[in-house]
Amino acid sequence: MKTYLDCIPCFFKQALEAARIAGADDFSQKKIIDEIARAVVDFPLSSSPPEMGKVVYGVVKRETQNYDPYKEIKEKSNNLALSFLPELKQKIEKSGDRLLTALKLSILGNIIDYGVKSNVNVEKEMEKIIKLDFNLDNREEKDVFDYQIFKDALRQTESILYLADNAGEVVFDRLLIEEFSRLNKEIIYVVRDKPVINDALIEDAETCGIDKYAHIISSGVDTPGTILNLCSEKFLKIFQKSELIISKGQGNFEALSSEEAPIFFLFKVKCPIVAQHIGCKLGEMILKAQQIPAEQIGVGSL
Repeated sequence: MKTYLDCIPCFFKQALEAARIAGADDFSQKKIIDEIARAVVDFPLSSSPPEMGKVVYGVVKRETQNYDPYKEIKEKSNNLALSFLPELKQKIEKSGDRLLTALKLSILGNIIDYGVKSNVNVEKEMEKIIKLDFNLDNREEKDVFDYQIFKDALRQTESILYLADNAGEVVFDRLLIEEFSRLNKEIIYVVRDKPVINDALIEDAETCGIDKYAHIISSGVDTPGTILNLCSEKFLKIFQKSELIISKGQGNFEALSSEEAPIFFLFKVKCPIVAQHIGCKLGEMILKAQQIPAEQIGVGSL
């Protein structure tokens, strides 16, 4: 996805919020904004927003000397989400379609995003999710929820490459990954290499129990989206050979939406620019197929 002009004010907003979370004083905040302003002049709109995100959060880290300002936020998000895990599992157990419910829960967990909304109330959002009745909430817009295509693709593969997004959200990913394990799928779970916003690291994935069901690796980047030309050679080899890729979160969508690969994008639309780009409403749940090779799509369902 390219960068739109309306993305530019958001870069400054994110820089200011990150600087404050990192403990920067007014003088340092002004220096950060000035440096972002200079960088924006030469930033091509053909590049994806996460590429500018790398610049924004890199400036914040250098100026504040705080290389993981969201560490405490991530720990709290993980612990809170884990405390709701038994109730979330019950949602799946009681549902008429385990896979569909796990998919929706994974997408709903994408609300734990401090890049888009720095004042997100994780506990309040969790309580909203717990109150949902998934047996009554099974209507999807076909244009943005490719469930049957996903089931067909899943049926035809033995392995899944799962690109993670945020800490806390990892618990919701675990619910979906557990369902994949029930189907005897091999899963590789990919996190960021170093801290950026509240994006998940290896330690977050392990804290949330992903290592019980999947092999955890790093993409090699510390960008708020999987920018392939910056990723490690090890990750790229795995990515290029993958038959089914799950891309969680808006940042990964922005970074990968132009790639020709068997990707399914899972996220909740939290940005009006992204909603306009996709052609959907703000707040919608997205399960969108990118490009699925014809020989990989089977007939029938799980």
